[in-house]
Amino acid sequence: MSETMIGNNHDIERINEMLKDLSPETITAVIAFIAYHADRERRHNEFVAETLAAEQEPDSIICDTAEEVMEAIRNWTEEGAEVNS
Repeated sequence: MSETMIGNNHDIERINEMLKDLSPETITAVIAFIAYHADRERRHNEFVAETLAAEQEPDSIICDTAEEVMEAIRNWTEEGAEVNS
């Protein structure tokens, strides 16, 4: 876990102190809440990494709208059909 995720050891100590006062049911809910946010953060970081990598690809096509995406897909499919003919 990096320092950027939790500001410092004081934050961790403060959280640990608060956890001592919670019921087992609430602890379970806190674990689920943290797991949910950790998964969202992981997926977001993967998305950012994939997006940045795709932007570096010379064969990438930049689309600003859904219509442009669909047109690029149609063109790619038609080009693929022509090459395979």
